[in-house]
Amino acid sequence: MTDKSKRNIYKWEPWFFIFFGLFHLHRIWALIDRESYASFWLGIMRNRGFVYFLLMGILSALCILGIVTFFRETGRNYPWRLIYLCGGAYLLFDLFAIAVGLKFWHRLLDKMFDTGSGSWNLIWGSFILLGGAVFTLGICLLKKTLSGKKQHDISIHVRRQIKEIK
Repeated sequence: MTDKSKRNIYKWEPWFFIFFGLFHLHRIWALIDRESYASFWLGIMRNRGFVYFLLMGILSALCILGIVTFFRETGRNYPWRLIYLCGGAYLLFDLFAIAVGLKFWHRLLDKMFDTGSGSWNLIWGSFILLGGAVFTLGICLLKKTLSGKKQHDISIHVRRQIKEIK
């Protein structure tokens, strides 16, 4: 049996969720201007230029980092770390399918980016809600880590004061 009291939130974890939350929240653009949003992202995916490889590299590295953290913390994981496993596996598959040109995945993406689709608002609205939830998780983790640091700093200060009194 592992000691759950030894749980740790790494300094980068709140920023991981804040980044992914903001990445999903940018899809508000899809609800404002369907044509330019679809054109931009389909262009990025089809042209595979510098921006594509930069973005894919960053997203892949973050997903791998999250998955490694999930397994490294086995037995001490917070429930929210399942996001690393589920979301990371999905995103890595998505990036792989785009990179190797899996036909069924490209057909799915073409349907997702069909600006005339009646499902457009549902699809992109769902991503926006997901982004809001993930961003909120990141902010909550940031607050928790900052308050934990302050408590730790205060306890050091109190111990010093006690030593001075003795």
